[in-house]
Amino acid sequence: MAWEYSEKTKQLFLDAVHGKPGTHLGEIEDPDGLGEHGSIACGDAMRFMFRVERDPVDATRDVIVEARYLTFGCTSAIAASEALCTLIEQGRYTPIEALRIRNTDIVEFLGGLPSQKVHCSVMGAEALESAVFNWAQRRGVDLARLGIDIHASEQEDGRIVCKCFSLTEPYLRRKIRELNLRTIPEITHAVKAGGACMSCHHVPGGLQDLLDETWKKPAGSVPALTQIRLPAQAAAEAEEPAISPYQFSKKVEQTLHDYIQPMLRQDGGDVELIDIKDRLVYLRLAGACQGCAGAAQTLCMLVEQKLKELVDERIRVIEV
Repeated sequence: MAWEYSEKTKQLFLDAVHGKPGTHLGEIEDPDGLGEHGSIACGDAMRFMFRVERDPVDATRDVIVEARYLTFGCTSAIAASEALCTLIEQGRYTPIEALRIRNTDIVEFLGGLPSQKVHCSVMGAEALESAVFNWAQRRGVDLARLGIDIHASEQEDGRIVCKCFSLTEPYLRRKIRELNLRTIPEITHAVKAGGACMSCHHVPGGLQDLLDETWKKPAGSVPALTQIRLPAQAAAEAEEPAISPYQFSKKVEQTLHDYIQPMLRQDGGDVELIDIKDRLVYLRLAGACQGCAGAAQTLCMLVEQKLKELVDERIRVIEV
């Protein structure tokens, strides 16, 4: 499917990829704060960095004067990253003040995002937190003493709940509370958990259990017949009726033919469709792509992302 982006989102994206003056795509040499969030292997990752004007007496009064980013992702990931950098620079925030920026501020700055792309704004806010944590370590600022609870290792520590996106229980519990997530689709739209193989939805200790425990739903209670849906999600469902397996396969084939194969063939590569089972698309790389050291990244960052963007967000590509 084609996402409906605001004009501001599209313009920020185009300005960034063309390197227009005033945009922020790039790196800062020896930054004062550096943070990362997401997974390159899954096609969505962001590295965020900033430089401060140091206060000679009180490090908490350092002011961010430059912010930049690198991201692996789609239109909304780049636009959300641009929005984050712009908000910080225009506000002349201290690193601690910058933590007030939430993903909802990024979405508002962009004039809205498709509900399926809200996770891109969350990724920016998470990368900012990681960068502030890094700045605090470098400058000797005790965040805990200031009542700020962020941890650089939260993504790595704890039981993995969503194996497809390597998301841990502590991280998911925190995001469920922070973003007031009430259903599995809301979790998927916000942080991508459960958006690929979906095996973590209802297993013991899975997403539904985390929701029940967070919002104190009694064990063994009968689930409601209706689900709370995000307004944008409800509108999208009303506008886009479900397609048949045949229509789905034809859309996959058309996207491969019109977009993906021409890009790969420019470098002597190609891709062959082998099979489709539900939302799993089995592909074989050919030509220069076959056996290439970057084959896995090609599948995730190019092929899978394009299929997600133009066909269905739930698609997962499997190499055979």
